[in-house]
Amino acid sequence: MSGKFTFGSEPVIGLLTPSKKRDYRVTNRLQEGKRPLYAVVFNFIDSRYFNVFATVGGNRVTVYQCLEGGVIAVLQSYVDEDKDESFYTVTWACHVDGTPFVVAGGLNGILRVIDAGSEKIHKSFVGHGDSINEIRTQPLKPSLVVSASKDESVRLWNVHTGICILIFAGAGGHRNEVLSVDFHPSDMYRIASCGMDNTVKIWSMKEFWTYVEKSFTWTDLPSKFPTKYVQFPVFIASIHSNYVDCNRWLGDFILSKSVDNEIVLWEPKLKDQSPGEGSVDILQKYPVPDCDIWFIKFSCDFHYNAAAIGNREGKIFVWELQSSPPVLIARLTHAQSKSPIRQTAMSFEGSTILSCCEDGTIWRWDAVAMS
Repeated sequence: MSGKFTFGSEPVIGLLTPSKKRDYRVTNRLQEGKRPLYAVVFNFIDSRYFNVFATVGGNRVTVYQCLEGGVIAVLQSYVDEDKDESFYTVTWACHVDGTPFVVAGGLNGILRVIDAGSEKIHKSFVGHGDSINEIRTQPLKPSLVVSASKDESVRLWNVHTGICILIFAGAGGHRNEVLSVDFHPSDMYRIASCGMDNTVKIWSMKEFWTYVEKSFTWTDLPSKFPTKYVQFPVFIASIHSNYVDCNRWLGDFILSKSVDNEIVLWEPKLKDQSPGEGSVDILQKYPVPDCDIWFIKFSCDFHYNAAAIGNREGKIFVWELQSSPPVLIARLTHAQSKSPIRQTAMSFEGSTILSCCEDGTIWRWDAVAMS
């Protein structure tokens, strides 16, 4: 490969000058509870709240704020009315008037949209036939969220009106649990999903976009909205030979991981004339030792300069994404961090890394200023 990555149509300059290795140190450790924490995510939707993050574990959603000196302040805690609920995923979204929403889902297959201003449930979305493994927000239209489910489908929702707009499933859909889904950062019509059928599928909403627009002005009951099925992806990739449990767009490229102790960066080469077909260029691989259990999700800073991923031993690996060959920025270890890390969250500029663990702990790591 040439070493020049292209984000959208603009080439990124200076990609072969890797950033310096960074030192991070533990500045806080919280024991949230006894139940495993499956997700942690910063709010990248609203610049007023870049230092605010949410976690989910059991039937609880908790909102925190990262303050100076390693301090973590609890802002809100929401406990679901169903004691048997177990949330697996959380994302930030917003009302059309800018009110921040926290959207969580899990075992029961219901999306809870929580108004972070009033700390009350704004809406509950029922539609999935089984548990929800991931929810992600459209960064260009943060009233749209997409959910990946054990029921083999992906659904697009409007959190403002409560409408299920599109269901990505059917003849060309996933053949097992969908574990991860992501919106393309600049192409509003495109999403990527992956799952237990070992594939990554790229879908286009372009021909259904009028329904997306209609969902914002719909005044009748949400159940009467003409929800459409998208049955065929525009591309199917078999990069991995096992479950694919996390995928993220990196410009027009995709980062995906399975249980093979590595994250793979690859480029889908779509054939316009035959949907679903095309070839794949594997660009590079980012090794992650002891990362051979599924449901471990990586995260990136806002500008996708770096990716952080935990492993089953409680260690975190931070990889530079904009350099070739790959550069390991940091390997974070602590004597008391031994539990599997289910997800990390990198702050807006990457100076803080959070991890949430199987043992109910949250760890905060902060970059040490280099002298």
